[in-house]
Amino acid sequence: MIDMNTVVGHRDIVLMTLDTLRYDAACEALARGATPNLAALLPDGRWEERHSPGSFTWASHWSFFAGFLPTPARPGRHPRLFAARFPGSETTAPGTCVLDAPDIVTGLAEKGYHTVCIGGVGFFNKQTPVGSTLPALFAESHWSPELGVTAPDSTERQLRLAARILAERPASERIFLFINVSALHQPNRFYLEGAEEDSLESHLAALAYVDGQLPLLVSALRRRGGAFCILCSDHGTAYGEDGFTGHRLAHPTVWTVPYAHLTLEPTEAHP
Repeated sequence: MIDMNTVVGHRDIVLMTLDTLRYDAACEALARGATPNLAALLPDGRWEERHSPGSFTWASHWSFFAGFLPTPARPGRHPRLFAARFPGSETTAPGTCVLDAPDIVTGLAEKGYHTVCIGGVGFFNKQTPVGSTLPALFAESHWSPELGVTAPDSTERQLRLAARILAERPASERIFLFINVSALHQPNRFYLEGAEEDSLESHLAALAYVDGQLPLLVSALRRRGGAFCILCSDHGTAYGEDGFTGHRLAHPTVWTVPYAHLTLEPTEAHP
């Protein structure tokens, strides 16, 4: 396990949730060669199979922000990267960054991080009280319909916005950047030519689209000096398996998610 106490305060930190991405779909896309940018980033070129702590966006993200990222899909007590301090935690280890705050966003802010949220799905749209609660954790938050689920170019817009923010902040300042990628969430049929309804194939096509936009963010992070990045899904979704459709339900297509964390090194030109 990486010692997060050597990361916090020294590197920018990115948490990107690929909303609704299924583990089996993520692996299939790699096998097809449809996600070359992710393949180049992932440790050993593979996703790790994990279990989500929630079956839909709201539940999963509250867990993530409390330090409960997806759990490795194998027996054992698995140490966490972050923890909000509480007595009796059995997954807090010497390498865990323990924060004296109710959530890691607040805790990292107290460590000097500028916290940024770039929302995607409706729980980040700031148009209702429930859609405002998660973004309110951050010092800076962004959402517009162009970043949401109905915009076919949402990921490009999200990552261009992220790149601009990263470029504008002082290089000496540490940033915690959270991005909720909305493209994989329904509706995703417009990523598959001729599709009239969402399907596992349009889900895969949406992931290929997202992959094509990733260099925008990777280049911006490298120019700032690199970053520690967490890439994961918050939950999957069912497309008719065993009669189930959608999420917020207990089915392997929903609770089994892809996960990776990695360190991006700076460009050679960075001092």
